[in-house]
Amino acid sequence: MNRGGLAGTVFEIDDRFTGYDAATVASMGFDGGKMLTRIDPDDPATAATLSASGRAVSELASCGVMAMVEPFWCRRVDGRVVNDLSAPAVAKSVGVVSALGVTSAYTWLKLPVVEDMATVMAATTLPALLLGGDPAGHPDETYARWRDALTLPGVRGLVVGRALLYPPDGDVSGAVDAAVSLVRPALAPLGES
Repeated sequence: MNRGGLAGTVFEIDDRFTGYDAATVASMGFDGGKMLTRIDPDDPATAATLSASGRAVSELASCGVMAMVEPFWCRRVDGRVVNDLSAPAVAKSVGVVSALGVTSAYTWLKLPVVEDMATVMAATTLPALLLGGDPAGHPDETYARWRDALTLPGVRGLVVGRALLYPPDGDVSGAVDAAVSLVRPALAPLGES
């Protein structure tokens, strides 16, 4: 819904809603609207982004559709916005966005998989989907991180793109099969696998 904060610009954190609005999301029959919500404590534009995200969460909820919020605690390093992927920073961003809007009844989180995901998930009761991130390292290491995170309460699945489309070995079918094998057992009813 928001991609007005262009990378590398002075207004990057002022990530305005330049795409869909809640009414259009609902009228088109979409499952929900997704918003990037970057929080930079040193950038005054963060307040406007948080306000706009809160308004979108409320409007999506009033339409009965999901708000998918993708939070990042960030800062500028040599003029570039850099996401802090430490567990305390991700947990802090989760705590902030979990409180956006008049209700969280339709709010889901889209979160990066970081070390100590248990700390991150302890910061909220909202359901979460895991980001795949950029393909890096051996795929087995990525799959192991996903598998471990999928066992945590509240983690409901994966929202992965590049990690499956561009695996280091080029085997897209194998990467998709590996991801599916991780999600199915995680979502099986208790006592089944």
